[in-house]
Amino acid sequence: MRHSYHRSPNRVVKEFEMSDRPRTYNVLNSLLRFHAFPSETMGKYCFVECLVPPGAGAPPNYHAGETESYYILEGQVGFLVDGRELLAGQGDFIVIPDGAVHAFEAVGDTPARLLIVNAPGHMHDAFFTGIGSPLPDDQTELPEPKEPDIAMVMAKANEVGLSIVTQAGK
Repeated sequence: MRHSYHRSPNRVVKEFEMSDRPRTYNVLNSLLRFHAFPSETMGKYCFVECLVPPGAGAPPNYHAGETESYYILEGQVGFLVDGRELLAGQGDFIVIPDGAVHAFEAVGDTPARLLIVNAPGHMHDAFFTGIGSPLPDDQTELPEPKEPDIAMVMAKANEVGLSIVTQAGK
């Protein structure tokens, strides 16, 4: 697969082969497919497609130095952003301010499919690939659910600078 950087519609600045590493992962029972790692975007962002089963998502968390945004392709997703609840559906775009406590969950009876952009994305690349299990790149179905290793998830979050909010708060 080739990837190109463009400065204008008619001029390619740099062209290279995309990295030869797994691109599809089971992350907390969601299917994550990396369309671009930060190493492929001049360190500017990480671009991920995510298929989330009903009732699953991301626990409340916050992180400094990385913004996060979501574009909903299919389904309904409930968000919590700094204490405010939002319900997003197909075509909605949600931006998480840097440092805001946020969480999301697929709601309803069907999986949600969304695009996630993390900028610059290094933290999320390390976290998602660190806690996830690689899957075949052609997998399109949700992975078999398994109980997450909470201690490992918390340790990896701490290692990369992502804070998961527990019942006790920040």
